[in-house]
Amino acid sequence: MNYKIIMHTLGWVLNIEAAAMLLPLICAAVYGEPYVLLFAFCILLCLIFGLPLTIKAPKKKSMYAREGFIAVALSWIVLSIFGALPFYISGFIPSFIDALFETVSGFTTTGASILTDVEALPKSLLFWRSFTHWIGGMGVLVFLVAILPLSGGNNLYLIKAESPGPAVSKLVPKVKSTAKILYQMYLVMTLIEIALLLLGGVTLFDALTLSFGTAGTGGFGILNSSIADYSPYVQVVITIFMILFGIDFSLYYLLLLRKVKDVLHSDELRAYLGIILCSIAVIVINCRGLFSTLSETIRHAAFQVGSIITTTGYSTTDFDKWPELSKTILVTLMFIGACAGSTGGGIKVSRIIIFVKSIFKELITAVHPNSVRKITLNKRPVEHEVVRVVNVYMAAYIMIFVTSILIISIDNFDFTTNFTAIAATLNNIGPGLNAVGPTQNFSIYSPLSTLVFIADMLIGRLEIFPLLLLFTPPAWRK
Repeated sequence: MNYKIIMHTLGWVLNIEAAAMLLPLICAAVYGEPYVLLFAFCILLCLIFGLPLTIKAPKKKSMYAREGFIAVALSWIVLSIFGALPFYISGFIPSFIDALFETVSGFTTTGASILTDVEALPKSLLFWRSFTHWIGGMGVLVFLVAILPLSGGNNLYLIKAESPGPAVSKLVPKVKSTAKILYQMYLVMTLIEIALLLLGGVTLFDALTLSFGTAGTGGFGILNSSIADYSPYVQVVITIFMILFGIDFSLYYLLLLRKVKDVLHSDELRAYLGIILCSIAVIVINCRGLFSTLSETIRHAAFQVGSIITTTGYSTTDFDKWPELSKTILVTLMFIGACAGSTGGGIKVSRIIIFVKSIFKELITAVHPNSVRKITLNKRPVEHEVVRVVNVYMAAYIMIFVTSILIISIDNFDFTTNFTAIAATLNNIGPGLNAVGPTQNFSIYSPLSTLVFIADMLIGRLEIFPLLLLFTPPAWRK
C-alpha cells in the first residue's frame, strides 16, 4: 500500500476545494454579504491541511487498484467534511451532522435536504450549495487527473474508482487527455445551458445555480418551490439538459469524431431514451385531468421523468399527489438511473441490460445445458469479469438497501417514506414520497438515520465498492 500517494492526493483535493470556495467568497462580496471572512477562513483551513501534503511529491508515484479506491473514498469524505464548514460555522445549519448531510448531498449530486426554508440562506451559501453539485458531477478526482500528473501512468484507477458504470475505458490513449476531454465537454454543455437560461429572462445567479444542479444532475433549488415558479421555457430547457447530462459522455466524444453510427448502435442509449419516452407516455395518459391542457401535462410528465431517471431531483409539481401508477413508474426510474459514464446516479441502464440478459442466458442454459451463449452490449461480447462485477454489485446493493431500511425504521415512519428515502439517497436522487416527498425534506429523521443517509449517498455516488473497501482489513495491508 502506497500511503504517501494517497495522502498526496488528499492534499490536492483540499487545495482544489480551497480554490472552489473562492467563487462563493466572490459571490458574498458582490452581494455585500458579511460572509467573505467566513469563506476566507474555510479556504485557509483547507490550505493549512492541504498544502503540507502537496509541497513534496512522493518518490514512489505508483497507484494501483486499492490505492485508487481508497484515495477516492477518503477524498470524498474529506471533501464533504471541509465543505460542510460554511453551513455549520455560519449557524444556518447548527448541527454538524445536518451540515454534513447537506454537503454530502451536494457533492454526491443527490439533492436531498434537511433545510425547511431554502430561501432563508444568503446567496453566497446558496451558490456554494449548488456549486457542490457541479464539482461532484464529473468528479473531483477526474479534475485532478486532468490538471496534475498524480500517479504517473496508473491514474486510470482514480477515474475507474470515481466514474459511474460497470466498466470505464479511456477515450484517448492518455488518461490525462481523457480527463481533460470529459471536463471540457462538461464545461461547454454547462455554459450552453447558462446561456439558454439567460435568454429565458432569469438572472445570472439563477442561471448559474440552476445549471450547476442540472449539469451535476443534483437538484438543489434556490427556491422552496424548486423549479415550479419558473417559466415553461426554463422548465423545458432544464428538462432537455437533464436528459442530455444523463447520457454517457463518451457518446458525445464519438459525435465530435463524427462516428454517428457508433452512437446509434449504443444499446444503453436506445434503452435510456426508450424508457424515458414510454414513461412519459404512460404518465401523460394516467395524469390526464390533473392539468389544464395536454401540453402542460406533457411538460410536467417529461420534466419529472427526466428529473428522476437522471437522478437530478428537481420538481415542477408535487408528484406525490399523482395517481399510484405514475408514482410507481417514478419510483422504478429511481432505481434504473441514467447511463454509465454520465453525471447521473442510480443502478445505471447498462447494468440493468447486462443483468436482464444474464437472467435470460441462465434460463436458456437451464433448458439447453450444452448451449454456449455470450452476453452482448453494443453488438460486442461482454467480458465475463464485467458480468461477474455487475452481479456482485447488485447483490451488495440489495444488502445495503435492506440494511439501511431496517436501521432507519427505528424512527417509526411509514414504510413508503422509509423505502423511498433510502431509494432517494442510495440512488442519489433527492426527493422521495410521503414525508420525504418533493415538497418535504429529511429534517424529520434522527441523527442516526441521517448518518445512514450520508453513508448511502457516498456509497451510491462511488458505486459501492470504494467506500466498502475502507472497512476491509486486507486493503490496508502492505
